[in-house]
Amino acid sequence: MRTRVFLVLILLTGVAVCAIGIRGLNAQQKPEPVTLTPLLKTDNPSGLEGMEAHVTLVTIAPGAQSGRHYHLGADFMYILEGSGRLEIDGQSPVPLQQGQAYSTPARLVHNFKNASTTAPLKVVGFQVVKQGQVLAVPVQ
Repeated sequence: MRTRVFLVLILLTGVAVCAIGIRGLNAQQKPEPVTLTPLLKTDNPSGLEGMEAHVTLVTIAPGAQSGRHYHLGADFMYILEGSGRLEIDGQSPVPLQQGQAYSTPARLVHNFKNASTTAPLKVVGFQVVKQGQVLAVPVQ
């Protein structure tokens, strides 16, 4: 009888450890809502002394959003993959579709939302800013 109780306790402990381990693995595999991959940074682009140009791949996970933010300079973007919407404060949402290009002027508060629950939204962004300046300013 003792042996059976001991074996059941070992079995239950093993099941609990496996469940915790699987939960931990799943939590580690969850993608970041927004991933920024720098593709190019050029200091002092031709004719623009004291400036830097950035090309960035922005990947927004399924169902995620960028969060409200603005840029200190104009922002140009090309929708590489997926679909979503661009929300601009005080305006109707703008649909985002693969193959389209958009721009936002400096200091315009906006937010990107991925419309898909299964596929990422991939956007290539281009900005020219003063050297050392941040590329995006979050807004609450």
